[in-house]
Amino acid sequence: MSHAPIRSPLPLIGFVAYSGTGKTTLLTQVLPILAARGIRAAVIKHAHHRFEVDHAGKDSYQLRQAGAAQMLIGSRHRWALMTETPDQDETDLNYLIRQLDPDLADLIIVEGLKREAFPKIELHRPATGQPLIFPHNPHIVAVATDAPLAQPTALPVLDINDPTAVAEFVVHYCHLQSKLRLVQ
Repeated sequence: MSHAPIRSPLPLIGFVAYSGTGKTTLLTQVLPILAARGIRAAVIKHAHHRFEVDHAGKDSYQLRQAGAAQMLIGSRHRWALMTETPDQDETDLNYLIRQLDPDLADLIIVEGLKREAFPKIELHRPATGQPLIFPHNPHIVAVATDAPLAQPTALPVLDINDPTAVAEFVVHYCHLQSKLRLVQ
């Protein structure tokens, strides 16, 4: 966890919850709603474990295994940069934000990193048996849930099963404007 203030050139909002609550599922529903409004979202997903973007047998994997500190692979459709960070204790959100191109997005959404100091929507499903995060985290700005909360809150409470309502909250909270042009 970074202790430096989080700095972002774009509006920044997170989605946090305990594993199995449906963060990725909800985001895969919210992102097309934002895109339909002309809002381009960059997403940073925190992983608690080692992960591989490329796989054994691929040239990029072999080059990283051979010692490349950074491996950038690109085509006419997309590019990906893999950077080895063996000396890093934990994800540095400021560093990850700096890797994004602010000219290609209007908003940064972070999945995870619940302990970092930036605004977040807590996803909560009481049936999972997990505790609420907002009572102990001052950076929670709304709670999306599928049942009444065990603890009252003055925070906005959203329906976790209504991605349009969640997307609308993001748009208003982040002061985003639709970028779609009216067709006449």
